[in-house]
Amino acid sequence: MDPLQYDGRVRAQYETLPYPMRMPADEPHRLLTSWLDDLPMINHYCCRGRRDLARGFRALVAGGGTGDATIHLAEQLRVSGAEVTHLDISASSMEIARERARVRGLRNVNWLHASVLDLPRLGLGKFDYINCSGVLHHLEEPDQGLAALASALGDHGALAIMVYGQYGRTAVYPTQDLMRRVVGDEPDIAKKIGIAKAVLAVLPPTNWWKRGEPQDASQPVSEMDDAEIYDVFLHSRDRAYTVPELSEWMEKGHGLHLHFTDVMRGRSPYMVEKYLAPGQEALLERVKRFPEREQHAIAELFGGDIYTHSFYATREPDTAASPDDLDNVPFFFHEPVTGAFFHDVLSRAPGDALSLPHAHSGFVVRLARGRYLKDVFKHIDGERPLREIFDRVRTEPEHRSAPPSDAVLSAEFRPAFEALNAIDRLLLRHRSVPRCKTLDELHAQMHARQGK
Repeated sequence: MDPLQYDGRVRAQYETLPYPMRMPADEPHRLLTSWLDDLPMINHYCCRGRRDLARGFRALVAGGGTGDATIHLAEQLRVSGAEVTHLDISASSMEIARERARVRGLRNVNWLHASVLDLPRLGLGKFDYINCSGVLHHLEEPDQGLAALASALGDHGALAIMVYGQYGRTAVYPTQDLMRRVVGDEPDIAKKIGIAKAVLAVLPPTNWWKRGEPQDASQPVSEMDDAEIYDVFLHSRDRAYTVPELSEWMEKGHGLHLHFTDVMRGRSPYMVEKYLAPGQEALLERVKRFPEREQHAIAELFGGDIYTHSFYATREPDTAASPDDLDNVPFFFHEPVTGAFFHDVLSRAPGDALSLPHAHSGFVVRLARGRYLKDVFKHIDGERPLREIFDRVRTEPEHRSAPPSDAVLSAEFRPAFEALNAIDRLLLRHRSVPRCKTLDELHAQMHARQGK
């Protein structure tokens, strides 16, 4: 079936208003990243840290729009034999993505004008990784979309999915209802946007949107372009999910295993302890008696600000790299911090614990000082596996007389790892896997190419 026959109103929206709006001329000056598509994240959470994603890696961006995820993946995989396929129902959106790739000199992208629902009949083979961000919640039958994605996923592959969060978008849906009533049956997209802007300009302080404009919305209304205004307030099909609904749908319904990671905040918004201050241990103990997904559901209600659910979904369980494997290499990610930084602050911190406010997530990272932790951090350089790090700790002058065992050092390191991994700032890869280039290195490569 011709992809244009699917979801006519949705397709028409994205043909007229490619989303998100991007200007290919900006490409020489910046690389936009997409949270789930960092290769070190994919390797850590989906491949137990053991996959060299530059070798034989096949990635599909299903519903790639104007190309953020596609460009990010293709740039990271530029000098490898890996391939990226960009699929989208909107020809005008895909043309912007194509031009962005052309400006960057990317030649490792295959372009396909089709619907996600077409995947079972397209004969594309199996993919190691499928990104489907902001798509399923706009389908008439989201489960058909998920089944189509699963049909193209390899046995050991991973899905990266983003769908809307119910509670974080609490203020969105009454406003959408308001727009539907005021706009009525107006068919012209430009006129609908004009009406929406007029309504938004006069909303009183008592209005749901004015009282609860989501902190995680892409940007304030005053800074939204037409495509953003239409996408948030005028979309013809838009639904949101809670943690229990996602668990029922994907885990129980399709046998997938989910790992949540909110943009810039990791899994912290799904952890009740992040919302509780010291001294509230009794309440935390009560919540911790519940199964993990129920704890996540409670945390979702506690915070109330999860605007989108971003997560990896795998067929296999326990695909995240573990600090119990001493051949894994710990490395810092998403922040310009080092092991030396943590060694320094732990050395100077008074008391038994260190509390560090994290600006990007709004949460506090708490590290128990322990006896050896500062020296473990001292030797984390992104290249040494834990086994070598622990050996170096034992050679520190203060520990030579009674060197700690691997078990003792692991017991001290694991809580610190969990605290930093909860905000996705400390990840693992197996020692056999080459280090991926950092964002700064990708930027430097891009500027070097421009200088030639």
